[in-house]
Amino acid sequence: MGCDPFNSAAVYRLLALKNRDESKGLILVVANRHQLSEILPSLNDAQLDWLEESSLLEPLTGLVPDRSQRIPPWIKGQHARVAVRVSRHPVVQRLCLLFGGAIVSSSANLSGFKSAKTPLQVRQQLRSGLDYLLVGDVGGAPSPSQIQNICDNTVVRE
Repeated sequence: MGCDPFNSAAVYRLLALKNRDESKGLILVVANRHQLSEILPSLNDAQLDWLEESSLLEPLTGLVPDRSQRIPPWIKGQHARVAVRVSRHPVVQRLCLLFGGAIVSSSANLSGFKSAKTPLQVRQQLRSGLDYLLVGDVGGAPSPSQIQNICDNTVVRE
């Protein structure tokens, strides 16, 4: 599931649809390094390199500082850092490019339920609350992306 991370109404609608607690925060996905530096201009070249290269083999989400305080609190939740991933998935990349920036990335399921992998499973869990259901390959990863703090390399979610 995704939406414009800077549109509070869209994000709160997504959270309500998933029955997800705002304090948990959300992941942002971008198509490339340029989009990443647009939303997080305080990242240095080493951090941008790490984020860009980290997803080459498998999806990896980095926790990064938001020194410029550009990311809204409804995205960060109770956290000081922002969860962000440079996606290698062609559909996600295309969506970010067409949209012109980062989008929220959240599994298509009710909070606490298994991730929906098929259109039928999405419809069963989320009913008619979605504006649009884009049917396509979900990428084949067996589990959600690993989340790693890029400042000290600690793994937050395996």
